[in-house]
Amino acid sequence: MSNELFHASVVELSEKLAKKEISAVDLAKVYLDRIEQNKDLNAFLDVRAEATLQQAKQADARIASGDATRLTGIPIAHKDLFVTKEWATTAASKMLDGYMSPFNATVVENLNRAGMVCLGKLNCDEFAMGGGNENSAYGKVLNPWNKNCVPGGSSGGSSSAVAASLAPVTTGTDTGGSIREPAVFTGVTGLKPTYGRPSRWGVIAFASSLDTPGLLARSAEDCAWVMNEMIEFDPKDSTCVDLPKEDFTRYLNMSMDGVKIGVPRSWFAKGLDDELAGSIEEVIKTYERMGAKIVDLGVPVYYVVACAEASSNLSRYDGVRYGYRAKHYTDIQDMIKRSRSEALGAEPQRRIMIGTYVLSHGYYDAYYIKAQRVRRLIANELNAVCKDVDAIISPAATGPAYRFGEKSDPVQAYLSDLYTVPISLAGLPGMVEFTPMVCRWVSNWSVPASMKPSFWVLLIVISARRIGINAFRPVTKKEDSYAMGSCDRS
Repeated sequence: MSNELFHASVVELSEKLAKKEISAVDLAKVYLDRIEQNKDLNAFLDVRAEATLQQAKQADARIASGDATRLTGIPIAHKDLFVTKEWATTAASKMLDGYMSPFNATVVENLNRAGMVCLGKLNCDEFAMGGGNENSAYGKVLNPWNKNCVPGGSSGGSSSAVAASLAPVTTGTDTGGSIREPAVFTGVTGLKPTYGRPSRWGVIAFASSLDTPGLLARSAEDCAWVMNEMIEFDPKDSTCVDLPKEDFTRYLNMSMDGVKIGVPRSWFAKGLDDELAGSIEEVIKTYERMGAKIVDLGVPVYYVVACAEASSNLSRYDGVRYGYRAKHYTDIQDMIKRSRSEALGAEPQRRIMIGTYVLSHGYYDAYYIKAQRVRRLIANELNAVCKDVDAIISPAATGPAYRFGEKSDPVQAYLSDLYTVPISLAGLPGMVEFTPMVCRWVSNWSVPASMKPSFWVLLIVISARRIGINAFRPVTKKEDSYAMGSCDRS
């Protein structure tokens, strides 16, 4: 029974709970045991079985009383950027070691209200700064398919947990690709919604104009189910868009006939992995066979904007009000300097210094203002393109999951985000799904241990004119389908 549950989707688990084939408490225990058995992956930073089982008991009571939602009793785990009352929130940094928030992030609160059961907090790159989950103060997260390779970052704990069946769905955040790249490297579905749709309230900030809460799960269908409860207008977040609540599952079975998919072949740079390029062409041909019409679409701005905002956001971690404080110092300035130097890792320090530099007198106009103008041009171009096509397909990374330490050069690591940052700069949604190369195994919810990381799809499918999630063809157990999906602009 346990193995069947591990490979079950959110939809399937919901059916089992509703039919009382399993209780929420028993389901939570199954996942807690699995988490304990796979501690070597280092995906979880804080697991508190008592708190989890208490939520599960409450879920069972709701199911028994007939007051349950479709998600009541479904386990979930949260990236360690979402503040939680019952689990520590550290942002994977010594600066916030052991910090207990007095409130829940809005996303967490919304999912709690739906009756989901929290399994714990997930490891990530420190303050979400990194692309391989090598920058956590609590150790790196391993890729369950190849433990010598990165699981992607910054939401590496989130992707590793889903890929290893430690949780059926997890939350993540995406600033410049931090959901999409981990999904790529671990072979799961990663959804970055439109900026401004999910609330950022209670999510520890990296770059406020880019940070977007999202999900990692087994399929677009699972993401759609959870999105229904996760997204709701939040007046506490000034960037949250006030739109009516909607059903994100309504396009799940939409036909591909007549759907226009834009292919920006100019993005397919020379540095793109050859095997990956071939996989993308297979995906494009698959969409054509399904009735879609393919349309050819004829300065590192992201790192200027993101680092500038990081410099501002992380200035609050000074050892004065909360968080880590140095033990030895001479005066207040020395205390702040030592506290930040001792508690913040190399990557946050690097990005803070870059951001401070571009915001400094004499360089503000030359770098930051110019970057914002280029950002607007990128957004305008992508929005213009979306008037003519329903979605855009492109790589989501330059190559497969790389080995730990392989990209020690920061510039080389930043270039890995080449394909994801334009979508982030424009505020558009993106989704990573499985490639046809692996769909024959996906239909059985298992992947052979011999599969190489290079087989994973690197795919972005982004918005257009329709509203909601459009999983062009959800994976089923009955057929060897191509499980492509997209998130339409909402």
